[in-house]
Amino acid sequence: MTLRTTLVKGLMLTLAAGSLAGCRGMKHDEPPIVPIRNMYNQPRYDAQDEQEFYADGRAMRMPVEGAISQEMEPNLPLATGRTEDGSSWVLEVPEPVLARNGGGEAFVDRGQQRYNIYCAACHSKAGNGNGMVSMRAVELGYGTLNAPSLHDDRIRSMPDGQLYATITNGIRAMPGYSHSIPQDDRWAIVTYVRALQLSQLSLQAQNGAGGTEDAR
Repeated sequence: MTLRTTLVKGLMLTLAAGSLAGCRGMKHDEPPIVPIRNMYNQPRYDAQDEQEFYADGRAMRMPVEGAISQEMEPNLPLATGRTEDGSSWVLEVPEPVLARNGGGEAFVDRGQQRYNIYCAACHSKAGNGNGMVSMRAVELGYGTLNAPSLHDDRIRSMPDGQLYATITNGIRAMPGYSHSIPQDDRWAIVTYVRALQLSQLSLQAQNGAGGTEDAR
């Protein structure tokens, strides 16, 4: 390679680098220069585009009826807490989820662990709604944010599927926990809440009317 060729190449590289540096951050009305176009321009529709092929004029198509995402549980009662036809709540924790998690006792233990991590801060370990977050809300004058007692008759009488759906989707001031608690763990929390409720009933039976106050 001659000295002249080397100098010419060096000059071209310098000019190219200078051109790129000078264009940085600049705005221009002309379309960008793309030497290698590859997939820069694609024969495709963007989201919400119109097109004339379908009668409704929409490029985006509705999913086939009954289609679910790959991440979703195909068993709808397990995924939603409702019956297959969606007409009512599942009354009890579905048997398949118990079986694949080692049975009832192991599942309650798992539920206790998850409950103490995610639920006790508001509902307290006893489930009476006097958790640290709830008490702090009351101190600050936000008593309406106080978590309800899980031993209220209203919650005792809830079907298991409705309680699961509440954990999943949230309700009023309570956020949904589907993003942080896996599906089976939400069902495990339901089983532990039922165990808590039974324990309170037992205390009430032993101590009479004052049993609930003592437990709280």
